[in-house]
Amino acid sequence: MSAAPGVPDRAAVAARVSELMREVPDYPEPGILFRDITPVLADAQAFADLVAVMAAAAPGPVDLVAGMESRGFLLAAPVAVALGAGLVPVRKAGKLPGPTLSETYELEYGTATLELHPFTVPAGSRVLVLDDVLATGGTAAATLRLFADCGARVVGIGVLAELAALRGRDQVPGVPVDALLTLP
Repeated sequence: MSAAPGVPDRAAVAARVSELMREVPDYPEPGILFRDITPVLADAQAFADLVAVMAAAAPGPVDLVAGMESRGFLLAAPVAVALGAGLVPVRKAGKLPGPTLSETYELEYGTATLELHPFTVPAGSRVLVLDDVLATGGTAAATLRLFADCGARVVGIGVLAELAALRGRDQVPGVPVDALLTLP
């Protein structure tokens, strides 16, 4: 399948991103294999191509692009500009001045809370959620609940990489997930 005019070939972009991503064992803690995207961001052409491919994968028109804390911000901002959409940062608790809407979710060992500014999300908005990696899906599911509480509709989730073995997409049923790379 050929790319749309002006959009780089998705398979070629995926191959280049895969070459550039670093795997860092035992970071941030033992037993974790961290996928470092900073080499992708540092390569101007690879980053531009990644943004173009992620924007082209948007499921129809969107009003807002949400970036999930924190590497999701790096992808969401340029994709929002490319789509002519607004940007909504979804932050860890305590990082946004009030008023905020919050959603607490379970982690393997404890809980975490995400927040957003509800006044930036008009009811009925079509939202594309972006992040670097989809792992267990807990953060994505909490983000979907935040937007639902605002009366908005998440129309898609886009990630640079999905860790398939962790089955994160199972946590967001009914929402299309677009992953440039699928990793074990």
